[in-house]
Amino acid sequence: MRSPALEAALATVDTVFNGFASPHETGCGRCHLPEETAYLRTPFTRVPPDVLEMYVFEVSDHFDDHAAAMRRLLPQGARAMADGTLEGVGWREHGLGVVDWRSWPAEQAAAIEAFFHAWWEDVLATPEPPNAVEDVFETCAAVLGSFTPLLDRWKTAPVADAHLLRCVDQWLDDLLAESSPFAWCSRATDSDIRELQSWLAQEAPARLESRDYGLATRAGALALPYPERWDRLY
Repeated sequence: MRSPALEAALATVDTVFNGFASPHETGCGRCHLPEETAYLRTPFTRVPPDVLEMYVFEVSDHFDDHAAAMRRLLPQGARAMADGTLEGVGWREHGLGVVDWRSWPAEQAAAIEAFFHAWWEDVLATPEPPNAVEDVFETCAAVLGSFTPLLDRWKTAPVADAHLLRCVDQWLDDLLAESSPFAWCSRATDSDIRELQSWLAQEAPARLESRDYGLATRAGALALPYPERWDRLY
């Protein structure tokens, strides 16, 4: 069951982006069938799931107007993300991570930001979310352009700490080696990675100690300069 905040955010996306289309879209003649591209030009029509997935994760140069196409797909695409039915979350680059949606009218930008905040908070409170928590984190970070709002919302709670354990287990080897653990979130800068390292070094040891003492200890080593980490651990 979705949280009230996520339901409200989805309803706002529905309202704000209702009826949008990309009226002059021709698509990529090699990759897109004419009947598939027609969905982008036609508002108020449900897009088949496989076509929705294709266009949400399509590269930007396959559109005449990528931003218009993303606005067209947002109501259905946001619900598919929340339901876990949008294949590609976590291993393909979402179109909203490419377009400059923050330059859109304030009501549109606010609706997108609120959705990704609410989706992340809903996942943190759900013991078995439809998508793996690390995949949702990477998708939200790529779209929002920052780890900060995600980390700020990752408050301690039993379910959220269980998700933290999973993510630390997935990310820690790369972070200890000063590498990015993210496969396709190309906008993650060195500053972003340092922010994540610092946050985990501060938060993970106490929150994970009772769950996995060894992992908690290793996470704490992220606070040390690189050479000292290995002296501490080994």
